[in-house]
Amino acid sequence: MCHYCGCREIPLIKDFIREHEAATDLTGEVARLLEAGDLAAAGALLPPLAAELASHWRGEERGLFRVMRGDPEFAAYIDALEAEHRGLAELLAGTDLASPTDRAALLTAFAELREHIAKEEDGLFPASLIALTAADWDASMAAWQEAHPGRRPSAPG
Repeated sequence: MCHYCGCREIPLIKDFIREHEAATDLTGEVARLLEAGDLAAAGALLPPLAAELASHWRGEERGLFRVMRGDPEFAAYIDALEAEHRGLAELLAGTDLASPTDRAALLTAFAELREHIAKEEDGLFPASLIALTAADWDASMAAWQEAHPGRRPSAPG
């Protein structure tokens, strides 16, 4: 992970990264439970994982992604990220853990999620530092807050 540009000190980016960590922690736990054959416990974690990702994606897509999409240079990149969001959401909603095929697809999707997160944290987030105006940051933060009612954003610095 990049730690050079300083984007990780931006409160909104901190929150997105914290959500990435929460999601990857959950995917890791689901994978461990599947390896152990505890399908019931793994299945119990899928709804919290889906909820964490849904609010995260809502905040990204309605905020940071929306304002960055205004620059044609980022539009296709963001379209691909959003398509990956939709694909994982559909998989989580329709996964039958009793099916070995579905379990394998889920584990593959978890590996792809790590790659997806890298595209955001090492590509899009650093680019946001130079691409966004103060108004863009305000709009992005407002979208994050709307997607996370009752949660407080990270403090600056």
